[in-house]
Amino acid sequence: MLEFLKDFWLFLMERKKWWLAPIIIVLLLLGILLIFSGGSAVTPFIYTLF
Repeated sequence: MLEFLKDFWLFLMERKKWWLAPIIIVLLLLGILLIFSGGSAVTPFIYTLF
């Protein structure tokens, strides 16, 4: 996983694709939110966002 992050960071620096970073970060945060709230009482409230 760390190798992937290192390669991604080097890609951003070399290709100057800085607009990709916020998109990736938001997608990762949404994924983490859905994974951790999958079996909790918060689930119905999260599904209303989508």
